[in-house]
Amino acid sequence: MILHTHIQGSGEPLIFLHTGLQTGDTDFEYQREFFCKSYQVFSPDLRGHGQSASDEIEDFFIDSAQDLLETIEHYGLAKVHLVGCSLGAIVAVQFARLFPDSVHTLTVSGIMPVKPNNWLDLHMQDVRTQEKVLLNDEFVHYFNQLHLSDWRRFIYLGEKEDWYPFEDMLSMYRFHFPVLYIVGENNAHETVGATIYPKENKHIHVAIIPFAGHLVHENQPVIYTNVVEAFLKKQ
Repeated sequence: MILHTHIQGSGEPLIFLHTGLQTGDTDFEYQREFFCKSYQVFSPDLRGHGQSASDEIEDFFIDSAQDLLETIEHYGLAKVHLVGCSLGAIVAVQFARLFPDSVHTLTVSGIMPVKPNNWLDLHMQDVRTQEKVLLNDEFVHYFNQLHLSDWRRFIYLGEKEDWYPFEDMLSMYRFHFPVLYIVGENNAHETVGATIYPKENKHIHVAIIPFAGHLVHENQPVIYTNVVEAFLKKQ
């Protein structure tokens, strides 16, 4: 499917892929405003999010990678700079794994390359947190207004213990185009990638951002943006 996409600026194409239950318009706001001065910035709503209506999310990451390819082809783009966090980063890695010829650079944050030993405990904590969202009328109203599709499907999907594609995230060390792996210092399971990836691949660069966690682009927007800018200028 061709994803609903907000476009601003001009120059080389730079695509931002949002986090779970957000949209192209609600995420990476600081970064989009900064980079649209020198790049053509594309901010798609991933399938089932925002105005990219779809209830088919059983194979979400692979289908989303295909969606992104169809969207890129729709806009006549060849190679793109791709940036994603969390859910969007997983989609970005899957896209880069399946369609490497379409990637100029890849920047990701908020992903885990290795399954933690206490994954089941972490998973159950996430499930309990997500269940609270469903019970919060304010959150429910907000997400109902934000998404055309039934956003609750993503919470139900996340209840599956095996939903996270760890092996595919680890495979990023095989990429032969420039990669920037950004991680907040407060997330121990994500900082593991800072030692794994560059050891295996000289094309992978790492940035550990202080006073930041899973959503590093929100926790430290200025530092994050400056690091991404420096990375892109080197390519």
